Amino acid sequence: MNPIHIAPSIIAADPLAMGAAVRTIEAGGADALHLDVMDGQFVPNLTLGPAVVQALSKATTLPLDVHLMVDAPERYLETFAKAGAAGLTVHVEATRHLHRTLQAIRALKKTVGVALNPATPVSAIEEIVDDVDMVLVMSVNPGFSWQTFIPRSDAKILAVRALLTARGSRARLQVDGGVDAGNIARLVAAGADTFVSGASVFGTPDPAAAVRALRTAAEARA
Repeated sequence: MNPIHIAPSIIAADPLAMGAAVRTIEAGGADALHLDVMDGQFVPNLTLGPAVVQALSKATTLPLDVHLMVDAPERYLETFAKAGAAGLTVHVEATRHLHRTLQAIRALKKTVGVALNPATPVSAIEEIVDDVDMVLVMSVNPGFSWQTFIPRSDAKILAVRALLTARGSRARLQVDGGVDAGNIARLVAAGADTFVSGASVFGTPDPAAAVRALRTAAEARA
C-alpha cells in the first residue's frame, strides 16, 4: 500500500490568513495542500480561481492538489496547470469525454485524478482506472466544508480498493469529506491512503498538531 498522505483543504482556513495557514500545516508535516476549485454550477459554491492557486504556489513548497469541482473541467486544465497545480482531479460527472480529459491532464505532465460523488457508483471508473494516478471518493456531497461523513462511503472505499488491486494499479485512493482523527484509521483499513481534511485541521486552535494527530491515527492502522 502507498504511504499515508495528509492533504489539508485550504478552503476551511481563514481566507484572510491563507499564508499563515499554509505555514502551520507545513510545520505539522502535511504532504500536500488541497485546493477545491468550485464554479457555482457543478456545486453550489464559489471558491478559488487560478490567481489564488498561483499565489499559493509561491507561498509553499507543498504540492498543490487541485480538485476541479467545475462543469466541463477540460476548459480549465491548462490554466490551472500554469498556475502551479501539481495534480488535477476532475469529476466523472462533470465531463462528457472523461478519457480525453484525463489524457489532457497527462499531456500537461500533472498527476491525474478522478473523483466520484457520493451517488456515483464505482463502476463509472472501470473503463479509465488504468489511466489515473489517484481516485478520489467524496464522502460528503461536494460544495462546503464542515459536513458529516456519509457512512455508506466505507463500502465505496472498499470497492475502489478492490478495483485497483484487481487491475494491479498503484493509484492513490483519496477520501475527502468529514475525515478526522476519529475515523481515519477505519478508512485506512478500508483501503484509503490519502486524506483531505479541512475542518478537522483548520477548525482547531493548532492546525499543525491536528495534521500530526491525523497521521498518527492513520499510521497506527496502516
